[in-house]
Amino acid sequence: MDDKEILARCDHTLLKSESTWPQIKALCDEGIRFRCASVCIPPAYVKRAAGYVAGRLNICTVIGFPNGYSTTAAKVFETQDAVANGADEIDMVVNLGWVKDGEWDLILSELQAVRSACPGRILKVIIETCLLTREEKINLCQLVSRSGADFIKTSTGFSAGGATREDVALLRSHVSPAVKVKAAGGIASLQDAEDMIALGADRLGASRIVKLVRDQQGGGD
Repeated sequence: MDDKEILARCDHTLLKSESTWPQIKALCDEGIRFRCASVCIPPAYVKRAAGYVAGRLNICTVIGFPNGYSTTAAKVFETQDAVANGADEIDMVVNLGWVKDGEWDLILSELQAVRSACPGRILKVIIETCLLTREEKINLCQLVSRSGADFIKTSTGFSAGGATREDVALLRSHVSPAVKVKAAGGIASLQDAEDMIALGADRLGASRIVKLVRDQQGGGD
């Protein structure tokens, strides 16, 4: 697969708690240069980054991140704030405690509330696959499909594990055709990226892909 095809599916990501504006700015510069799908950044930098890129690149941010146990009202406010600041894409963490409790109606209601808070924006639902049973993953595929969200996303990258090939294939086979899959966390090579795409991932959340391509082209730091 051509590197450009991989980069076009990449949400170039920097979500470390100590991230600084110069680092975010550099991430945006790379996202523009390599024509990534978006940059995924902390909410506090959305407004500044949106002004900086001036429409040249989608700005993605995270909601209820990384644990997912904020109240629904808090997630809705975070989403509305992100949209007001210029976010094009929203990656929201599902309430994993509710998943373990089997509170499927509450989860669906929350997903629909966040969906309503970001009309016209791309909504991705992070389910943290490394913490779930197969049955829980399948149930969430069904809820995400019913919610109106655009993507189901494997991982935050901040838990016990990231995307696996098996999980990407499982999610792709159980969400509706209208819902896309984002693989995130632990994508360490271009081969990993290509495999995830081949298995059904439409997006990749990654902090390393741009550097790998740059190094391959002889432009490493």
